[in-house]
Amino acid sequence: MTDIEVKGLSELQKLLDELPARIEANVVRGGLRAAAKVIRDEARRLCPVGENLPRGHKSGALRDSIRVSMSSKHGTITASIKAGGKNNVYYAHMVEYGTAHHLIKPRNRKSLFIAGLFKEVIDHPGAQKKPFMRPALDSKVDEAISTFAEYVRNRLDTEVTK
Repeated sequence: MTDIEVKGLSELQKLLDELPARIEANVVRGGLRAAAKVIRDEARRLCPVGENLPRGHKSGALRDSIRVSMSSKHGTITASIKAGGKNNVYYAHMVEYGTAHHLIKPRNRKSLFIAGLFKEVIDHPGAQKKPFMRPALDSKVDEAISTFAEYVRNRLDTEVTK
């Protein structure tokens, strides 16, 4: 996970300090979500579909599994962009980072049935990495920060005039 620190927002922090905590949390949460959606959308655009993915998962399921989630713990609001982990999409990390050469052995049988043949061991050559999450962050971080700032500016105007 990568943390990005934004400096030079002291005026924004001063204004947020003057607002009730509930409004501050809602404004920051909305801004973070808007910024994270910029990166999520780019990750979906860059995500490989149908390229050397496990059989049955060439339909864009990995791309569709990319989502934004929000959490709040001890007063810290966090936005995360995640891929996989739902709808049987277990291989997101394998696509992002690739896999090394490895042997595939049956778990509870004597052999595997692959391509019409019974095999005791499959020699898998590994898979090349096809990063999509990190390049999305790297290419869209400035846009995400601008989106956050614009959201907060617009929302604070609305909240202050209430």
